[in-house]
Formats: sequence, C-alpha cells, structure tokens
Amino acid sequence: MFFDPCCPWAWMTSRWLMEVEEVRDLDVTWSVMSLSVLNEGRDLDPDYRAFNDRGWGPVRAIIAATHDLPQDEANVLRKKMYDAFGQKIHLDGRGTQDLPSLITEVLEELDLDPAINEIAQGESVDDELRESHHRAIDLVGDDVGTPVIAIGDVAFFGPVVTPAPKGEEAGRLWDGCLLVAGTPGFFELKRTRDKGPDFS
Repeated sequence: MFFDPCCPWAWMTSRWLMEVEEVRDLDVTWSVMSLSVLNEGRDLDPDYRAFNDRGWGPVRAIIAATHDLPQDEANVLRKKMYDAFGQKIHLDGRGTQDLPSLITEVLEELDLDPAINEIAQGESVDDELRESHHRAIDLVGDDVGTPVIAIGDVAFFGPVVTPAPKGEEAGRLWDGCLLVAGTPGFFELKRTRDKGPDFS
C-alpha cells in the first residue's frame, strides 16, 4: 500500500488492510507516496493548495527515518510512523495545521532522532521521496490520488471506503479486489462519494 499520512482516505484503506491481514493470508508492504508531489504545479483550490504545501513534512520524515534500514525493518518503521501520524492527524482531530509539532511528537514517541524534523523541513530527501511516489504512479498511472494498492503487478487507486470494513467483511472486499486485479482489461469502478471518512 502506498500512503500519504495526511490523506484521510488512505488512512481508511490502511485500517481495512490491517483487518484483511487478520482474516486472509496477506502481508502488507507499507510505502510512501505524496499528495504534495502529486499536486506540484497544479492549479488547485487555495485551501487544498495550502494543505498540499504543508504536507511535505511527514512523508519526508518517514523517508529520512527509514532510508538506511534493511527493507523489513524499514517496512515496520514506516508502518509505526504512519500509525503515529494517523492517530494524531485523523483520530485525534489535530489535522495538518502544525505538522512540525506533530513530527516532533512522533519522533519522541518512537524514540527516533529529533534531527529528522530538520530534514523534514528541507528538501534533502526529496529525490528518494519522489522515487517512492513514482513507484506507485508507474504502477497505477497519473489520474489518481492516494491511496494506491498494488496486487502483484496490478495497482489501483483505492479502495475508497468508509467506515473501514472489519472482520470477514474486510476479507470479502479483499477477495473482490483480487478478482478485479486478476481480470485482464479491468480499469475502474467509481461512484460519487457522498460521505466523509468515518474513523469509528
């Protein structure tokens, strides 16, 4: 799964995948993509532009904290950092207005080097961030947001779902994803979203 910690819909998908891991034979690889990278240079609503401009910090922090680690260890730490950011941004309702403070808190909570916050405020890891982001885009194409899930060599934007299904309902949705991923020529299912994310 490719996620941006600031995206509430990616958070919903991640909680669903955690449920799937409990009822299906599945191990998730957690990878970073970035709405800030995705929306660079695009003409956006001013509020969404500001959201994207603020959103660089958490993804940079995750890249900086994990780039020297073996893949398995990096995957575990990416997930821990994602969980910590998501708890604060989404579940605690703190949003993205003061991300430098949230980054400091996440680093303290996970006993990580506080200097990572300085890295998160600059551009030194942006090449690595863009590389991770473009791994998702190369799999799924340009006309997407976050989350992206890849099943083998097939990737999709989504699923966008609220609330996150639990137990066997989560497993059945995964079964459906496997079905469409295994269908040659399948590209899209979509309907107008009429609810915001339900974090319950």
